[in-house]
Amino acid sequence: QVQLVESGGGLVQAGGSRRLSCAASGRTFSAYVMGWFRQAPGKEREFVAAISRSGASTFYADSVKGRFTISRDNAENTVYLQMNSLKPEDTADYYCAARRDSLSGYDSALRYPYWGQGTQVTVSS
Repeated sequence: QVQLVESGGGLVQAGGSRRLSCAASGRTFSAYVMGWFRQAPGKEREFVAAISRSGASTFYADSVKGRFTISRDNAENTVYLQMNSLKPEDTADYYCAARRDSLSGYDSALRYPYWGQGTQVTVSS
């Protein structure tokens, strides 16, 4: 089992940047596919980005493609989400998630059994 702790959230102006981090416990971090999801007030949780175990493959929601970058450092047991050109509609609680099975259905929250507590990002206009 893996435990996840997100950090890096906060208030940022539209057009600005923010980097989120997700630190994982345990010695088998490289065995997990990692994802970022977000949930805005009154809305369902939605997929943001995912990354393969090695980091060689990345996937993005259309709404963030070209603005957000997911990466991982397996030596540091950490996954990152670099967010650039932020928009007010990016305001949400951001969650990292982990799964061991495969990349199949990487954009479905239901496929990830492990979740962090979330970190809030607020983008002001």
